[in-house]
Amino acid sequence: MSVMRTKSIEQSIRETDEPDTALKKSLSWLDLTVFGIGVIIGAGIFTFTGKAAQAYAGPSIVISFGIAAVVCGLAALCYAEFASTVPVSGSAYTFSYASLGELVAWIIGWDLLLELALGAGVVSQGWSSYANLLLTDMGINLPDALAPRTDDNPAGQFNLLAFILIIALTALVAWGIKESMRVNLVLVGIKLFVVLFVIIAGIAYIKSANYSPFIPPAQAGDASEGVKQPLIQALLGFTPTTYGIGGIVAGASIVFFAYIGFDVVATTAEEAKNPQRDLPIGIIASLIICTILYVAVAFVITGMVKYDKIDPDAALATAFKDVGKAGYATIIACGAVAGLTTVVMTLIIGATRVLFAMCRDWLLPPSFGRTNPKTGTPVRITIGVGLVVAFIGSYLGNHIDLEEMVNIGTLAAFSLVSVAVPILRHKRPDLKRAFTVPWSPFLPLVAAAASVYLMLNLSIETWIRFLIWMALGFVIYFAYSVRNSRLSGNPKEGEVPSLTST
Repeated sequence: MSVMRTKSIEQSIRETDEPDTALKKSLSWLDLTVFGIGVIIGAGIFTFTGKAAQAYAGPSIVISFGIAAVVCGLAALCYAEFASTVPVSGSAYTFSYASLGELVAWIIGWDLLLELALGAGVVSQGWSSYANLLLTDMGINLPDALAPRTDDNPAGQFNLLAFILIIALTALVAWGIKESMRVNLVLVGIKLFVVLFVIIAGIAYIKSANYSPFIPPAQAGDASEGVKQPLIQALLGFTPTTYGIGGIVAGASIVFFAYIGFDVVATTAEEAKNPQRDLPIGIIASLIICTILYVAVAFVITGMVKYDKIDPDAALATAFKDVGKAGYATIIACGAVAGLTTVVMTLIIGATRVLFAMCRDWLLPPSFGRTNPKTGTPVRITIGVGLVVAFIGSYLGNHIDLEEMVNIGTLAAFSLVSVAVPILRHKRPDLKRAFTVPWSPFLPLVAAAASVYLMLNLSIETWIRFLIWMALGFVIYFAYSVRNSRLSGNPKEGEVPSLTST
């Protein structure tokens, strides 16, 4: 049994027509673009902007956003080529199955589950903080044990608000993808209104003196020790710097994570009406729109407040308080609640679609991946993912810092997808490609190298946790998946396996 066996493109597409596992094709390019904006704009604009400007780059954080957008855009081009060529649910998992082999596909699928499930749980905690702020303003105070855990409330044990949000969104996603997109459209509209409000209202309070110096002089940063230090620091002895050119690059590695989410668009490939056209538009358009908004917000905030005075935890709200517009903080909080709701929902959808694809390939129990004939969605998987995410968001995230785990899973998938593009071109030059990455294999390899570099900037502790997660994945694969795969040649009773592709 070869663990590097591959699955043909034709076979993957043929399996999408099987009645028990068929998804409804109901999404347009506009749905996909809104979907992408919904998941990208969230914690990045409400948290990362101020934090990165204050601690790393100052006003030149706008350059950091540009650099991060270029790096992320390279990966986006790779995703767009694959998604338009292999319009099958599962995103990077499905793409790699056709080019790099089953074991690599399993690794990427396992990575994506880490990114999407943990990401949804982590973002739900940020949502609960803003929601709790709004409730407090209305005179509603939760018991400390059920309120979000913060420095001001270390007694928080069970995040009730995060739990309620995830359960509600799980029910919505199980109900139907089109219904989820309608809710997503409304919430994205609210979020964009608030972001534009911040930009337009903030322009009046910009002081040109706050942009001087635009690139602050470089300073030596604080070096972490032990498992807390970045892997690249431990391997090469690099000394971290803040501000200056080094600060701009460091800021780019931080705000890069504000763009994470465009890859989730590719997980809905099978549900697009015209995937060859709509998927590249949805992926690239959402990334361009979000980049423009990120740069504009960063420019306004650093112009309103001197970079070393920015509140890293609540940059937008505090900036308006500092100019005597405390009432605007409530509007911003409402935008954050709407914005982070769409992020959690789209991450849940992404996780269910990746898991669905793995079940349909029999790498996980196939009975778990049946679609409901009424809703056209994998209800069992959706409920299972929702329960796991609810546990992460309401309990586990209160006790373990999980943000970097989301990042390392994402970057690992980015690097492998980028490498897979030239490999599939070499293996299948005959395939019709509605969109192609220019200057291949140069650009895909640059995208892979950039992703690996950012992974090296994550802490040793994160790498250890990541390796433990991957070890668990290998145990499951060799104990169950390798023998039960549709490509294994071991059909189950009542099932017809796909033809093995080599």
